[in-house]
Amino acid sequence: METGEEFGPWLARQLKLAGKNQAELAEELGLTRAAVSAWITKRSVPRPTVMVEIAKALGTDLGTVHTRTTDTQAGLPVTWYHRPGYHDGGRDGGNAAAFAFDADVQVLARETCQNSLDERLAENDRPVRVRYTIHELSGEMLDAFRRAILWDDLHPHYSSVSLSASHQKVGRVVDAGVRDMFEKGRLVLLRVDDYNASGLTGDDYDDGKFAAVVRRQLESLKSGRGAGGSYGLGKATLWATSALGMVLINSTLSVPHEGRTERRVIGRLELPWRSVDGEPYAGPAWLGRPDPDSPGAQVARSWWADEETVASLHLTRDSDEPGTSFLIVGAHDVASLDQGTVDLEAEEEDGVDDDGARDVRAMHRRLVEALGRDFWAATTGGGNRLPLLETSVRTLRNGEVVIDEEKVDPTVTQPSRTRALRAFYEGTTVDRLTEAGQVALRTVPFKLPLTGGRRGTLGTHQAVLLVTDAEDADGTPNQVHSLRGNRMTIKKSGVAGLPLGVNAFQAVLLTGHAAGDSVPFVDEAEDFLRAAEPPEHDRWGQTEELTLRWSHTAHHRISRLTTEVNAAVKELVAKPKRSGGEGGTKLRKALTVPRRTVAPRRPAGSALPELDGLEASIGEAGEWRITAEVKLPRAEELPTMTPMVLLDVRSGSRPRLDWAELVAVDGCEVENGVLRFSPGARRAVFRGSTDVTSHPVRTALTRLVLELRAGKGE
Repeated sequence: METGEEFGPWLARQLKLAGKNQAELAEELGLTRAAVSAWITKRSVPRPTVMVEIAKALGTDLGTVHTRTTDTQAGLPVTWYHRPGYHDGGRDGGNAAAFAFDADVQVLARETCQNSLDERLAENDRPVRVRYTIHELSGEMLDAFRRAILWDDLHPHYSSVSLSASHQKVGRVVDAGVRDMFEKGRLVLLRVDDYNASGLTGDDYDDGKFAAVVRRQLESLKSGRGAGGSYGLGKATLWATSALGMVLINSTLSVPHEGRTERRVIGRLELPWRSVDGEPYAGPAWLGRPDPDSPGAQVARSWWADEETVASLHLTRDSDEPGTSFLIVGAHDVASLDQGTVDLEAEEEDGVDDDGARDVRAMHRRLVEALGRDFWAATTGGGNRLPLLETSVRTLRNGEVVIDEEKVDPTVTQPSRTRALRAFYEGTTVDRLTEAGQVALRTVPFKLPLTGGRRGTLGTHQAVLLVTDAEDADGTPNQVHSLRGNRMTIKKSGVAGLPLGVNAFQAVLLTGHAAGDSVPFVDEAEDFLRAAEPPEHDRWGQTEELTLRWSHTAHHRISRLTTEVNAAVKELVAKPKRSGGEGGTKLRKALTVPRRTVAPRRPAGSALPELDGLEASIGEAGEWRITAEVKLPRAEELPTMTPMVLLDVRSGSRPRLDWAELVAVDGCEVENGVLRFSPGARRAVFRGSTDVTSHPVRTALTRLVLELRAGKGE
């Protein structure tokens, strides 16, 4: 049975909610104010007969007074509080943090799973369990849910936003979400539940995890140095995925608040500035119980809900295990439309006229795909290392199962990489690949710089590189997946300049705590690499934090690590030379091309750098991702070169694409889109991605041409 709050603090809050003071309660009970004060200050508790009278005075039942696991229903009811407009007349067109991410369930999966990993209760050695539930409502179930969220109170605010939708991006999204709900009579809920996590602990307003998620923007209060998040932006994906800008929350706390742990509930609404009945409203709103301590008892705070209320809000949790449930109201997946993932045939069978962005089957598939791709390492265990994460996805329609709960299995989604990681955990790696199914291990030095712009090296962290044969289910072969302490895939990259004829492989680079807690400079490596990640946490490179805390050249250490990793991969996957036996010698002589006795004439003029290797793939946003290797001639001074990315066409001039990113990896520097080569270098590597807005047609339908042109490439 759930442990209730202490009587004194509980009674004090009930008096505030009911708008009564101690003297008024004492008068109703026929007692002195001193007796009530003694209860409030926890110096004594009332007799059982007095408990009956207290229940009557508070308008509740005796069981509620005895258990104190919920607030009484007397006094201030649960309602929506809308933040008033700014006194200086300023207006916000929505929450800017939400624009950092697309309305994409795969981005949502990456950010929410990362947050759950960061809040895992590690002391019990069990994984954090994250379950995604897609639930489409229609008919009576939809009507009941609208009543539960007090839709009639919200309707004037949504109507105001719809009237100004043509002037605001957020307004257009919200207007489309409301029209979809009423015109098509359906609403998609997407719930994210985690278990064995800390929950939203802390006060409603003071520093703590609850306030960081529910009240504040751009604040990250993570539990450890190995945490994935650092910008405080990940939570914005919840609201970005809601076409109605609404997220409801039910948290079970690992540390009691107000003596309670279960069913701490609140809702947050993100809308743009609006005017309702002549009153301006700034944007956000909260669903909760009015706080008696706030001016006019208007500000809504979290409340301890009963089981019936939680069920009506579709927030019932499976157990009393700590963690949080986030319910995204009006979930949509606009990114799925660009990737052609709408299952028209399945929807026709279900008799549903879907617009694609709310296709529950496509959402289910894309969630499973993203979880398997980004968190395969976190869900893998072996030896004495346990998985950090378990994930699953299920899909319902009006309470009926559409797709059974599907547990994401890393051995299915990433068989080769899972095999490599397990071999590392179990100590079964080898020095070199000689048989199929083996996993080769190399340590790669990662030299960490000193902070504060000082020159020199703090120390060398030994990252772990694992290489094994690739299987078809892994996806693109010859890739390196890089990760650190939380075991989420951060960086995916190809290896430039591979020898011809190498067998397809997959590689894993373990850094920070992923390489082992006892590895030298493990905390420092975690700190450095975390600072080198952008808000998307999908690569390592130059960031503002890296520049401020280390130096503007600190990212070169990552480039050197990449160079070391690529060299180690090439050494591991290169086919060994055949022994020089007699038969082999005779065969080589028979096939040797005689050398010319006279050296060929060199062309006039200085030699130019030339492309010698190219790896290209299509990114998640539809961009070309390119890694190129350049062969450099022997010369005292090398000319600058401009890489030009073009589309191959049958006739006419080749359309030129713009670079969204162009960075040096080894042997060169990039300045205003021009390559400057390092003196004495014989090879150079650079990496880039194209600007999708410059693509005239869909990337999957094109062929790529990369050219190096002297100078600025005019």
